Amino acid sequence: MTAPPALRALRAEWTKLRTLPSTGWLALLTVAGTVGVGFAVTGSLDHAHCGPPCTLDLTKLTLAGVRLGQVGIVVLAVLAVTAEYSTRTIQPTLMAVPRRFPVVLGKLGALAVLGTTTGALLVAGSLAAGRTMLPGNGFTAAHGFPALSLADDLTRRAAVGTVLYTGLVTLLGAGLGLLLRDTAGALTAALALLYGSPVVALFVTDPTWQHRIHRFAPMDAGLTIQATRDLAAEHIGPWAGLGVLSLYAAAAVVAGLLVFQRRDAR
Repeated sequence: MTAPPALRALRAEWTKLRTLPSTGWLALLTVAGTVGVGFAVTGSLDHAHCGPPCTLDLTKLTLAGVRLGQVGIVVLAVLAVTAEYSTRTIQPTLMAVPRRFPVVLGKLGALAVLGTTTGALLVAGSLAAGRTMLPGNGFTAAHGFPALSLADDLTRRAAVGTVLYTGLVTLLGAGLGLLLRDTAGALTAALALLYGSPVVALFVTDPTWQHRIHRFAPMDAGLTIQATRDLAAEHIGPWAGLGVLSLYAAAAVVAGLLVFQRRDAR
């Protein structure tokens, strides 16, 4: 039985991704950079200098490296799309699968798998860093800080949410790559969306507008999923924040798909 076009496209796109040397290196750098920041942040904390009361959100701090590490996954997602235009390999791709929707679906599916897998690895590594560094700095059960564990509901939510966050950021980069077809332009747009709003908020003096910017900025809203303490102080709820990021990713993907279907590959 012949496989459906979407499944054939998914297999082809996965083969492209896993055979490109840059894929493995970028994924490795993403995980290593994120975990490295986790070690640095948790290693710099000291319970003796905290509080009282000490209200540090250790789970959020342990996963803080995602703010930096996501750059690698964005670069990977954008290159996976735009490289086919710069090398003209998009033409044989469309000859092999003339219908464009399966091509996009296969590409996005392969990238989503890669993004979430990378996210799972960096989350596991970051939590391991926290469990290694924090007890030696005084953050023990005796001081009200049990070891980080996925058995804890809030820690598990933060971990699963961070994996979903990396998957959504991957789709955001891929969608912008489809939309713009230019590596530099798509990277600039993706990084501006993620990092631009927090920078703008620094220069806004009105607390109401600061709150609105953080509430609807894709990175700030999405990473609220990592918060496990003092949730009332956050600008948006954890799952609602991830929903905001989902809307950005969906808008980029839909816009990229519409443009991809309308234009000729050239």
